[in-house]
Amino acid sequence: MLELTEAEFERLVSEAIDEIPPELAEMMDNVVILIEDEAPDDAPEVLGLYEGTPLTERGEWYTGVLPDTIRLFRLPILRICETPDDAVEEVLITVVHEVAHHFGIDDDRLHELGWA
Repeated sequence: MLELTEAEFERLVSEAIDEIPPELAEMMDNVVILIEDEAPDDAPEVLGLYEGTPLTERGEWYTGVLPDTIRLFRLPILRICETPDDAVEEVLITVVHEVAHHFGIDDDRLHELGWA
């Protein structure tokens, strides 16, 4: 398992978010990105999780709701990484994957695109 401090991991996440093209970043709406140490007990191998209503499913009813969340799980990501370069790549893949869910892209399509 690769050892990174919380601050170092947060920097990787910030850099991955900066890789989102500005025109897409501007369309993200009512979503927060959180970093947690561990994934849920029922899915310990999960690296990230999107919880909310994708942009493609929002309608007029979507007002006054709490933000959607993208949760990134630091320790599961670091467990599968051997080098800092591995961590950079895995964080980027995980951020893109979860942001894609915010845009309504499902896992099957992400697999086809190579972002799974």
